[in-house]
Amino acid sequence: MLHILSKENTVLNKFVAEIRDKVIQKDSMRFRRNLERIGEIAAYEISKTFSYEPKVVETPLGEATVEMITDDLVIATILRAGLPFHQGFLNYFDDAQNAFVSAYRKSTKDGKFKVKVEYISCGDLEGKTLLLVDPMLATGSSLVLAYNALCEKGGTPKHTHMAAVIASEQGIEYVEKNMPRLTTTIWCAAVDEELTSQAYIVPGIGDAGDLAYGEKI
Repeated sequence: MLHILSKENTVLNKFVAEIRDKVIQKDSMRFRRNLERIGEIAAYEISKTFSYEPKVVETPLGEATVEMITDDLVIATILRAGLPFHQGFLNYFDDAQNAFVSAYRKSTKDGKFKVKVEYISCGDLEGKTLLLVDPMLATGSSLVLAYNALCEKGGTPKHTHMAAVIASEQGIEYVEKNMPRLTTTIWCAAVDEELTSQAYIVPGIGDAGDLAYGEKI
């Protein structure tokens, strides 16, 4: 199932516009904060799909019954670009477990590249609800590889929510074909049509990691 959050006009549009704007992008602190804000909005929307049960809370004057999330949550992201986006989810699901994957593009002589996964940090995922979050869903291969690596180490989650800020149509199609269809939901703030031969989304935003933390060498 696919959810495109920008189909409804909300304050989300402001944050998406700012991370796209090449002038505003020069302020890396603001760029990181906007990724965090988009993560918070996505977290709120995803929370509507969770399971809940009533809990009685004692107040100074009596008792109140509140519906509380019963899903056992794990938030996972791909280093380094995913960290601000991940923080937005963690702001709302502050008692969730966390997982991290290090993945990078390894170029080949023909100008193409393969995605390599080198480092994984995660706890038990078996039967839990996994939120795999990354700002850019370009080809989709990084997210699928990260999911497979996490499952190999931590077990199989009962449901996986894949969240991105900007996604390409091709990336969404790849994820839909290569993830368990009945237990995977895709969430994105916006979807762009074009994906270049170098796997850059157009108009996209550019390199999210560089914009958030500075250019790498």
